[in-house]
Amino acid sequence: MRLGGRLAAAIEVLEDIGRRHRPVADALRDWGLSHRFAGGGDRAAIGNIVYDALRRKRSAGWLFGDDTARAIGFGALLLEWGQTAQSLNDALDGDKFAPPLLSASELKAVAERRLGDAPDAVRADVPDWCAPLLEQAYGDAWVEEGAALAQRPPLDLRVNTLQADRAKVLAELQGTGAAPAAIAPNGIRIPPIDGDGRHPNVQAEPAFQKGWFEVQDEGSQLAAALAGAAPGMQVLDYCAGAGGKTLALSAEMDNRGQLFAHDSEKVRLAPIFERIRRSHNRNVQVVSKPAELAPLTGHMDLVLIDAPCTGSGTWRRRPDAKWRLTERQLDARKGEQQAILDTAQAFVKPGGLLVYITCSVFDAENGEQVAAFRERHEGFAPVDHRQLWDNRFPDHAGAARIAGAGGISLSPALSGTDGFYFQALRRAA
Repeated sequence: MRLGGRLAAAIEVLEDIGRRHRPVADALRDWGLSHRFAGGGDRAAIGNIVYDALRRKRSAGWLFGDDTARAIGFGALLLEWGQTAQSLNDALDGDKFAPPLLSASELKAVAERRLGDAPDAVRADVPDWCAPLLEQAYGDAWVEEGAALAQRPPLDLRVNTLQADRAKVLAELQGTGAAPAAIAPNGIRIPPIDGDGRHPNVQAEPAFQKGWFEVQDEGSQLAAALAGAAPGMQVLDYCAGAGGKTLALSAEMDNRGQLFAHDSEKVRLAPIFERIRRSHNRNVQVVSKPAELAPLTGHMDLVLIDAPCTGSGTWRRRPDAKWRLTERQLDARKGEQQAILDTAQAFVKPGGLLVYITCSVFDAENGEQVAAFRERHEGFAPVDHRQLWDNRFPDHAGAARIAGAGGISLSPALSGTDGFYFQALRRAA
Protein backbone atom coordinates (compact mmCIF):
# COMPACT_ATOMS: atom_id res chain seq x y z
CA MET A 1 0.00 0.00 0.00
CA ARG A 2 1.10 3.54 -0.74
CA LEU A 3 0.74 6.38 1.75
CA GLY A 4 -2.70 7.27 0.39
CA GLY A 5 -4.13 3.82 1.04
CA ARG A 6 -2.60 3.73 4.49
CA LEU A 7 -4.03 7.14 5.36
CA ALA A 8 -7.48 6.16 4.07
CA ALA A 9 -7.38 3.02 6.21
CA ALA A 10 -6.30 5.02 9.27
CA ILE A 11 -9.18 7.43 8.77
CA GLU A 12 -11.56 4.47 8.52
CA VAL A 13 -10.25 3.10 11.84
CA LEU A 14 -10.49 6.51 13.50
CA GLU A 15 -14.09 6.84 12.34
CA ASP A 16 -14.83 3.42 13.81
CA ILE A 17 -13.30 4.43 17.16
CA GLY A 18 -15.30 7.64 17.24
CA ARG A 19 -18.55 6.03 16.18
CA ARG A 20 -18.43 3.01 18.47
CA HIS A 21 -16.36 4.48 21.35
CA ARG A 22 -14.08 1.47 21.41
CA PRO A 23 -10.41 0.93 22.30
CA VAL A 24 -7.95 1.59 19.51
CA ALA A 25 -6.41 -1.89 19.74
CA ASP A 26 -9.81 -3.50 19.11
CA ALA A 27 -10.54 -1.26 16.13
CA LEU A 28 -7.15 -1.96 14.54
CA ARG A 29 -7.49 -5.69 15.10
CA ASP A 30 -10.92 -5.78 13.47
CA TRP A 31 -9.69 -3.74 10.52
CA GLY A 32 -6.84 -6.20 10.05
CA LEU A 33 -9.18 -9.19 10.15
CA SER A 34 -11.38 -7.70 7.45
CA HIS A 35 -8.41 -6.64 5.29
CA ARG A 36 -6.19 -9.69 5.34
CA PHE A 37 -4.41 -8.59 2.18
CA ALA A 38 -2.59 -5.88 4.16
CA GLY A 39 0.96 -6.86 5.03
CA GLY A 40 2.75 -6.35 8.31
CA GLY A 41 4.39 -3.14 7.16
CA ASP A 42 1.07 -1.69 6.06
CA ARG A 43 -0.60 -2.57 9.35
CA ALA A 44 2.25 -1.03 11.33
CA ALA A 45 2.08 2.19 9.32
CA ILE A 46 -1.71 2.41 9.64
CA GLY A 47 -1.43 1.84 13.38
CA ASN A 48 1.20 4.56 13.64
CA ILE A 49 -1.05 7.09 11.91
CA VAL A 50 -3.99 6.14 14.15
CA TYR A 51 -1.97 6.38 17.36
CA ASP A 52 -0.33 9.65 16.28
CA ALA A 53 -3.74 11.09 15.44
CA LEU A 54 -5.07 10.17 18.89
CA ARG A 55 -1.99 11.47 20.71
CA ARG A 56 -2.16 14.78 18.82
CA LYS A 57 -5.93 14.99 18.47
CA ARG A 58 -6.30 18.50 19.88
CA SER A 59 -3.38 20.05 18.00
CA ALA A 60 -4.10 18.22 14.74
CA GLY A 61 -7.75 19.23 14.91
CA TRP A 62 -6.83 22.82 15.72
CA LEU A 63 -4.69 23.10 12.59
CA PHE A 64 -7.73 22.27 10.46
CA GLY A 65 -10.37 23.90 12.65
CA ASP A 66 -12.09 20.52 12.82
CA ASP A 67 -11.67 17.30 14.81
CA THR A 68 -13.04 14.81 12.29
CA ALA A 69 -11.20 11.57 11.61
CA ARG A 70 -10.00 13.06 8.32
CA ALA A 71 -8.65 16.19 9.99
CA ILE A 72 -6.72 14.41 12.74
CA GLY A 73 -5.46 11.75 10.30
CA PHE A 74 -4.02 14.37 7.97
CA GLY A 75 -2.88 16.40 10.97
CA ALA A 76 -0.93 13.46 12.36
CA LEU A 77 1.11 13.26 9.16
CA LEU A 78 1.80 17.00 9.27
CA LEU A 79 2.81 17.00 12.93
CA GLU A 80 4.60 13.68 13.32
CA TRP A 81 5.70 12.45 9.89
CA GLY A 82 7.54 15.49 8.57
CA GLN A 83 4.98 16.10 5.84
CA THR A 84 3.80 19.45 4.54
CA ALA A 85 0.43 20.17 3.02
CA GLN A 86 1.99 20.32 -0.42
CA SER A 87 4.05 17.13 -0.02
CA LEU A 88 0.95 15.30 1.18
CA ASN A 89 -1.12 16.38 -1.80
CA ASP A 90 1.76 15.41 -4.10
CA ALA A 91 2.02 11.97 -2.47
CA LEU A 92 -1.74 11.33 -2.66
CA ASP A 93 -2.29 12.67 -6.17
CA GLY A 94 -3.11 9.87 -8.59
CA ASP A 95 -3.54 7.23 -5.84
CA LYS A 96 -7.02 5.77 -6.34
CA PHE A 97 -7.04 4.39 -2.78
CA ALA A 98 -6.19 7.75 -1.18
CA PRO A 99 -8.69 10.05 0.51
CA PRO A 100 -9.55 13.26 -1.37
CA LEU A 101 -6.70 15.73 -1.58
CA LEU A 102 -6.58 18.63 0.84
CA SER A 103 -9.13 21.18 -0.30
CA ALA A 104 -8.51 24.87 -0.81
CA SER A 105 -10.14 25.67 2.54
CA GLU A 106 -8.06 23.02 4.33
CA LEU A 107 -4.88 24.29 2.72
CA LYS A 108 -5.78 27.82 3.79
CA ALA A 109 -6.43 26.75 7.40
CA VAL A 110 -3.13 24.90 7.67
CA ALA A 111 -1.24 27.80 6.09
CA GLU A 112 -2.70 30.38 8.45
CA ARG A 113 -2.56 28.51 11.75
CA ARG A 114 0.50 28.08 13.97
CA LEU A 115 0.46 25.80 17.00
CA GLY A 116 2.36 28.40 18.98
CA ASP A 117 -0.78 30.55 18.85
CA ALA A 118 -3.10 27.77 20.04
CA PRO A 119 -4.70 27.69 23.50
CA ASP A 120 -2.67 25.97 26.22
CA ALA A 121 -4.86 22.86 26.37
CA VAL A 122 -4.45 22.44 22.60
CA ARG A 123 -0.67 22.67 22.77
CA ALA A 124 -0.74 20.21 25.68
CA ASP A 125 -3.05 17.91 23.68
CA VAL A 126 -5.36 17.25 26.64
CA PRO A 127 -9.11 17.53 27.21
CA ASP A 128 -10.13 20.91 28.62
CA TRP A 129 -11.31 19.42 31.91
CA CYS A 130 -7.89 17.81 32.48
CA ALA A 131 -5.94 21.04 31.98
CA PRO A 132 -6.43 22.31 35.58
CA LEU A 133 -5.37 18.90 36.90
CA LEU A 134 -2.10 19.02 34.95
CA GLU A 135 -1.50 22.62 35.99
CA GLN A 136 -2.01 21.61 39.63
CA ALA A 137 0.52 18.79 39.21
CA TYR A 138 3.18 20.59 37.15
CA GLY A 139 2.71 24.32 37.66
CA ASP A 140 4.21 26.42 34.88
CA ALA A 141 5.54 23.29 33.14
CA TRP A 142 2.11 21.72 32.62
CA VAL A 143 1.83 22.44 28.88
CA GLU A 144 5.29 20.96 28.26
CA GLU A 145 4.40 17.88 30.31
CA GLY A 146 1.09 17.44 28.51
CA ALA A 147 2.87 17.68 25.16
CA ALA A 148 5.42 15.08 26.32
CA LEU A 149 2.53 12.73 27.15
CA ALA A 150 1.48 13.11 23.49
CA GLN A 151 4.78 11.93 22.05
CA ARG A 152 5.65 8.49 20.75
CA PRO A 153 6.98 6.28 23.57
CA PRO A 154 10.16 4.22 23.65
CA LEU A 155 10.20 0.47 24.26
CA ASP A 156 11.69 -0.20 27.70
CA LEU A 157 12.97 -3.52 29.03
CA ARG A 158 14.05 -4.66 32.50
CA VAL A 159 16.90 -7.12 32.74
CA ASN A 160 16.04 -10.07 34.98
CA THR A 161 19.14 -10.17 37.18
CA LEU A 162 18.22 -13.68 38.32
CA GLN A 163 19.14 -14.91 34.84
CA ALA A 164 21.34 -12.34 33.10
CA ASP A 165 23.01 -8.96 33.30
CA ARG A 166 22.52 -5.89 31.14
CA ALA A 167 25.63 -6.41 29.01
CA LYS A 168 24.51 -9.95 28.19
CA VAL A 169 21.03 -8.85 27.13
CA LEU A 170 22.35 -5.90 25.10
CA ALA A 171 24.60 -8.29 23.21
CA GLU A 172 21.59 -10.46 22.38
CA LEU A 173 19.60 -7.44 21.18
CA GLN A 174 22.35 -6.00 19.00
CA GLY A 175 20.90 -4.35 15.92
CA THR A 176 17.61 -3.33 17.57
CA GLY A 177 18.81 0.07 18.76
CA ALA A 178 18.80 -1.12 22.37
CA ALA A 179 20.94 0.88 24.81
CA PRO A 180 21.23 1.24 28.59
CA ALA A 181 18.35 3.17 30.15
CA ALA A 182 19.18 6.63 31.47
CA ILE A 183 18.38 5.97 35.15
CA ALA A 184 17.24 2.40 35.89
CA PRO A 185 20.37 0.32 36.57
CA ASN A 186 18.86 -2.78 34.96
CA GLY A 187 16.90 -0.96 32.29
CA ILE A 188 17.29 -1.06 28.52
CA ARG A 189 15.66 1.37 26.10
CA ILE A 190 14.85 1.05 22.42
CA PRO A 191 14.09 4.58 21.16
CA PRO A 192 10.71 5.68 19.81
CA ILE A 193 10.08 4.73 16.20
CA ASP A 194 9.95 7.23 13.35
CA GLY A 195 7.34 7.53 10.61
CA ASP A 196 6.05 4.15 9.47
CA GLY A 197 8.64 2.18 11.46
CA ARG A 198 7.90 -0.41 14.11
CA HIS A 199 9.63 -1.64 17.21
CA PRO A 200 11.31 -5.05 17.04
CA ASN A 201 9.26 -7.96 18.35
CA VAL A 202 11.46 -8.49 21.39
CA GLN A 203 9.14 -11.15 22.82
CA ALA A 204 10.14 -13.41 19.92
CA GLU A 205 13.79 -13.19 20.98
CA PRO A 206 15.31 -16.34 22.51
CA ALA A 207 16.58 -14.15 25.36
CA PHE A 208 13.00 -13.24 26.27
CA GLN A 209 11.85 -16.85 26.12
CA LYS A 210 14.73 -17.76 28.45
CA GLY A 211 13.56 -15.15 30.96
CA TRP A 212 16.49 -12.76 30.59
CA PHE A 213 14.30 -9.66 30.39
CA GLU A 214 10.77 -8.33 30.71
CA VAL A 215 9.02 -5.47 28.91
CA GLN A 216 8.54 -2.75 31.54
CA ASP A 217 8.56 1.05 31.37
CA GLU A 218 11.58 2.58 33.05
CA GLY A 219 9.31 4.55 35.40
CA SER A 220 7.75 1.33 36.64
CA GLN A 221 11.23 -0.09 37.19
CA LEU A 222 12.25 2.96 39.21
CA ALA A 223 9.13 2.78 41.37
CA ALA A 224 9.77 -0.89 42.13
CA ALA A 225 13.41 -0.18 42.98
CA LEU A 226 12.46 2.68 45.31
CA ALA A 227 10.22 0.32 47.30
CA GLY A 228 13.37 -1.19 48.80
CA ALA A 229 12.54 -4.90 48.73
CA ALA A 230 15.55 -6.87 50.02
CA PRO A 231 16.53 -10.53 50.46
CA GLY A 232 14.78 -12.21 53.38
CA MET A 233 11.86 -9.78 53.57
CA GLN A 234 8.18 -10.62 53.82
CA VAL A 235 6.53 -8.62 51.02
CA LEU A 236 2.95 -8.28 49.80
CA ASP A 237 2.24 -6.92 46.31
CA TYR A 238 -1.40 -6.16 46.96
CA CYS A 239 -2.45 -5.09 43.44
CA ALA A 240 -0.10 -7.35 41.48
CA GLY A 241 -2.00 -7.41 38.19
CA ALA A 242 0.00 -9.24 35.52
CA GLY A 243 3.06 -9.21 37.78
CA GLY A 244 5.47 -6.66 36.29
CA LYS A 245 6.44 -5.12 39.63
CA THR A 246 6.13 -8.50 41.38
CA LEU A 247 8.92 -9.92 39.23
CA ALA A 248 11.03 -6.79 39.74
CA LEU A 249 10.62 -7.04 43.52
CA SER A 250 11.49 -10.75 43.44
CA ALA A 251 14.70 -10.00 41.57
CA GLU A 252 15.59 -7.28 44.11
CA MET A 253 15.08 -9.94 46.80
CA ASP A 254 17.37 -12.37 44.95
CA ASN A 255 14.67 -15.04 45.29
CA ARG A 256 15.04 -14.98 49.09
CA GLY A 257 12.27 -14.24 51.56
CA GLN A 258 8.60 -14.47 50.65
CA LEU A 259 6.70 -12.37 48.14
CA PHE A 260 2.92 -12.69 48.04
CA ALA A 261 1.19 -11.54 44.84
CA HIS A 262 -2.50 -10.66 45.17
CA ASP A 263 -5.10 -9.00 43.01
CA SER A 264 -8.83 -8.69 43.52
CA GLU A 265 -9.42 -9.61 39.86
CA LYS A 266 -8.26 -13.13 39.02
CA VAL A 267 -8.25 -12.39 35.30
CA ARG A 268 -5.59 -9.72 35.84
CA LEU A 269 -3.42 -12.23 37.69
CA ALA A 270 -3.66 -14.89 34.99
CA PRO A 271 -0.47 -13.94 33.06
CA ILE A 272 1.69 -14.01 36.18
CA PHE A 273 2.05 -17.79 36.27
CA GLU A 274 3.74 -18.03 32.87
CA ARG A 275 5.91 -15.02 33.66
CA ILE A 276 7.07 -16.58 36.94
CA ARG A 277 7.90 -19.82 35.16
CA ARG A 278 9.86 -18.10 32.41
CA SER A 279 11.74 -15.77 34.74
CA HIS A 280 12.62 -18.42 37.37
CA ASN A 281 11.24 -16.38 40.26
CA ARG A 282 11.00 -18.92 43.08
CA ASN A 283 9.92 -16.85 46.08
CA VAL A 284 6.55 -15.69 44.69
CA GLN A 285 3.32 -17.10 46.07
CA VAL A 286 0.17 -16.12 44.18
CA VAL A 287 -2.71 -15.47 46.59
CA SER A 288 -5.98 -14.84 44.78
CA LYS A 289 -8.53 -15.26 47.60
CA PRO A 290 -8.88 -12.47 50.18
CA ALA A 291 -9.37 -15.04 52.95
CA GLU A 292 -5.92 -16.45 52.22
CA LEU A 293 -4.40 -13.07 53.08
CA ALA A 294 -5.66 -13.12 56.67
CA PRO A 295 -2.55 -14.86 58.15
CA LEU A 296 -0.39 -12.06 56.72
CA THR A 297 -2.06 -9.36 58.83
CA GLY A 298 0.49 -7.31 60.72
CA HIS A 299 3.46 -9.38 59.48
CA MET A 300 4.68 -7.72 56.26
CA ASP A 301 7.93 -5.79 56.08
CA LEU A 302 6.69 -4.17 52.89
CA VAL A 303 3.22 -3.80 51.40
CA LEU A 304 3.20 -2.38 47.88
CA ILE A 305 0.05 -0.93 46.38
CA ASP A 306 0.24 -0.38 42.63
CA ALA A 307 -3.18 1.21 42.74
CA PRO A 308 -5.79 1.14 39.98
CA CYS A 309 -5.95 4.64 38.54
CA THR A 310 -6.90 6.71 35.51
CA GLY A 311 -3.65 5.74 33.78
CA SER A 312 -3.05 9.36 32.78
CA GLY A 313 0.68 8.76 33.06
CA THR A 314 0.50 6.20 30.23
CA TRP A 315 -1.22 8.40 27.64
CA ARG A 316 1.80 8.07 25.32
CA ARG A 317 1.03 4.35 25.01
CA ARG A 318 -2.77 4.48 25.38
CA PRO A 319 -3.82 7.77 23.81
CA ASP A 320 -7.41 6.68 23.24
CA ALA A 321 -7.87 6.44 27.02
CA LYS A 322 -7.16 10.17 27.26
CA TRP A 323 -10.29 11.00 25.29
CA ARG A 324 -12.51 8.38 26.95
CA LEU A 325 -11.65 9.47 30.49
CA THR A 326 -14.36 11.32 32.42
CA GLU A 327 -14.57 13.07 35.77
CA ARG A 328 -16.92 10.33 36.92
CA GLN A 329 -14.28 7.71 36.16
CA LEU A 330 -11.69 9.73 38.09
CA ASP A 331 -14.01 9.82 41.09
CA ALA A 332 -14.53 6.04 40.82
CA ARG A 333 -10.78 5.41 40.81
CA LYS A 334 -10.36 7.65 43.86
CA GLY A 335 -12.95 5.60 45.72
CA GLU A 336 -11.19 2.36 44.83
CA GLN A 337 -7.83 3.77 45.92
CA GLN A 338 -9.22 4.83 49.29
CA ALA A 339 -10.71 1.40 49.92
CA ILE A 340 -7.51 -0.40 48.93
CA LEU A 341 -5.34 1.79 51.16
CA ASP A 342 -7.66 1.24 54.11
CA THR A 343 -7.56 -2.53 53.62
CA ALA A 344 -3.90 -3.04 52.71
CA GLN A 345 -2.49 -1.03 55.62
CA ALA A 346 -3.55 -3.79 58.02
CA PHE A 347 -0.86 -6.12 56.63
CA VAL A 348 2.05 -3.77 57.46
CA LYS A 349 3.92 -4.80 60.59
CA PRO A 350 5.12 -2.22 63.15
CA GLY A 351 8.12 -0.50 61.61
CA GLY A 352 7.22 -1.78 58.15
CA LEU A 353 6.62 0.17 54.94
CA LEU A 354 3.43 0.91 53.03
CA VAL A 355 4.30 1.94 49.46
CA TYR A 356 1.69 3.63 47.28
CA ILE A 357 2.25 3.86 43.51
CA THR A 358 0.10 5.03 40.61
CA CYS A 359 0.66 5.58 36.90
CA SER A 360 -1.37 8.78 37.18
CA VAL A 361 -0.22 12.40 37.01
CA PHE A 362 -3.23 13.79 38.91
CA ASP A 363 -2.69 14.98 42.49
CA ALA A 364 -6.19 13.80 43.38
CA GLU A 365 -5.00 10.22 42.92
CA ASN A 366 -1.55 10.81 44.36
CA GLY A 367 -0.48 13.15 47.14
CA GLU A 368 -4.02 14.14 48.05
CA GLN A 369 -5.02 10.48 48.33
CA VAL A 370 -2.12 9.69 50.67
CA ALA A 371 -2.75 12.79 52.77
CA ALA A 372 -6.37 11.75 53.25
CA PHE A 373 -5.26 8.25 54.20
CA ARG A 374 -2.96 9.61 56.90
CA GLU A 375 -5.84 11.59 58.35
CA ARG A 376 -7.84 8.37 58.65
CA HIS A 377 -4.98 6.23 59.98
CA GLU A 378 -2.58 7.43 62.64
CA GLY A 379 0.89 5.96 62.93
CA PHE A 380 2.05 6.26 59.30
CA ALA A 381 4.75 8.81 58.51
CA PRO A 382 6.39 9.57 55.12
CA VAL A 383 10.01 8.63 54.64
CA ASP A 384 12.50 11.23 53.47
CA HIS A 385 11.88 10.90 49.75
CA ARG A 386 14.76 13.16 48.72
CA GLN A 387 17.17 11.01 50.68
CA LEU A 388 15.56 7.85 49.31
CA TRP A 389 15.94 9.03 45.71
CA ASP A 390 19.48 10.29 46.16
CA ASN A 391 20.59 7.08 47.88
CA ARG A 392 19.11 4.93 45.13
CA PHE A 393 19.95 7.12 42.11
CA PRO A 394 22.77 9.44 43.25
CA ASP A 395 23.67 10.61 39.74
CA HIS A 396 20.15 11.73 38.82
CA ALA A 397 19.16 14.30 41.41
CA GLY A 398 17.13 16.39 38.97
CA ALA A 399 15.32 13.57 37.18
CA ALA A 400 12.22 13.56 39.39
CA ARG A 401 9.92 15.96 41.22
CA ILE A 402 10.42 15.30 44.90
CA ALA A 403 8.25 16.86 47.57
CA GLY A 404 10.07 15.49 50.63
CA ALA A 405 7.12 14.27 52.67
CA GLY A 406 4.90 14.46 49.59
CA GLY A 407 6.41 11.70 47.47
CA ILE A 408 8.20 11.35 44.14
CA SER A 409 6.75 12.11 40.70
CA LEU A 410 8.16 10.88 37.38
CA SER A 411 7.09 12.25 34.02
CA PRO A 412 8.00 12.11 30.32
CA ALA A 413 9.37 15.65 30.06
CA LEU A 414 11.45 15.53 33.24
CA SER A 415 12.29 11.84 33.72
CA GLY A 416 11.89 10.44 30.21
CA THR A 417 9.49 7.85 31.60
CA ASP A 418 5.76 7.36 31.76
CA GLY A 419 4.05 9.40 34.48
CA PHE A 420 4.38 7.70 37.87
CA TYR A 421 3.82 8.65 41.50
CA PHE A 422 5.54 7.02 44.48
CA GLN A 423 5.15 7.56 48.21
CA ALA A 424 6.44 5.38 51.06
CA LEU A 425 4.97 5.53 54.57
CA ARG A 426 6.58 3.89 57.60
CA ARG A 427 4.34 2.47 60.29
CA ALA A 428 5.29 3.43 63.81
CA ALA A 429 7.20 0.68 65.61
